[in-house]
Amino acid sequence: MKLRLAGPLSLYGGAYALAALAIDQASKLLVLHLVDFGDDGIVRVLPFLDIVRAWNTGISYGLFSQGADGWWLLGGLKIAAAIFFAFWLARIHRRLEAAALGLLIGGALGNAIDRVAYGAVFDFVSLHAFGFYWYVFNLSDVAIVAGVALLLYDSLKGDAVK
Repeated sequence: MKLRLAGPLSLYGGAYALAALAIDQASKLLVLHLVDFGDDGIVRVLPFLDIVRAWNTGISYGLFSQGADGWWLLGGLKIAAAIFFAFWLARIHRRLEAAALGLLIGGALGNAIDRVAYGAVFDFVSLHAFGFYWYVFNLSDVAIVAGVALLLYDSLKGDAVK
């Protein structure tokens, strides 16, 4: 098996990765530097949506928190995942799969950049309804979830989706 660094849809998937990364990092910078969180750290936007300031040193839901000195472990895993997805992207021939992998790469790199820059991932979107609060997330997380959903859809549809 030959190790390929680029394939027919690498640029296509790369464009999705770049878009996801740019939108994530821009949104984080805007929220960090332009939002006045006040004393409680919460800005109520809609009855079901708040902008909050949250630093996640772990993975989803704050699991496996690494503390201030462990940022490199989870950051390294994100970078390794992005590299794995890039090699996968070099071997595929379906646009939907390429878009999905691009979103996964962009999302992983967006959160890895946070870990390097801040020692934690900056999360700021809080959705809630009827007294139930979902976890706080950022747009890299949205890209990752969308990428996984597209991969699942693509695996169910297979060659029918080009």
